[in-house]
Amino acid sequence: MQELEMLRAILDSYPYPIVFVDNDYIIRYMNQNARYHYYQERGYHDLIGSSLFNCHDQPSSVEKIKSAYEGIRRNGKEVFIGVSARNQRIYMQGVRGADGQWIGFFERFELNLQK
Repeated sequence: MQELEMLRAILDSYPYPIVFVDNDYIIRYMNQNARYHYYQERGYHDLIGSSLFNCHDQPSSVEKIKSAYEGIRRNGKEVFIGVSARNQRIYMQGVRGADGQWIGFFERFELNLQK
């Protein structure tokens, strides 16, 4: 099994959406659960290669995402974004390439067990 195929299988086995976005806010990867969530449940199409702001188009959402990513780039720490309507906690985590340069971030979801 090739490394890329193995990584894709690992990410697709994660039971919640994961979306990777580059430094220009272009969606570059969505795991299987993210594709289901955005395409089947929310009615979006062909998000890979398009701006993250096609599905986060409210000015407050745009500012929140940009501000969170700038914070991640300053301190390198994961940021809690909030709780979705489906009671899932949403986090943003920065990603660096092999050379140590920022290449983007990913959004990940998880079940909100807090009351």
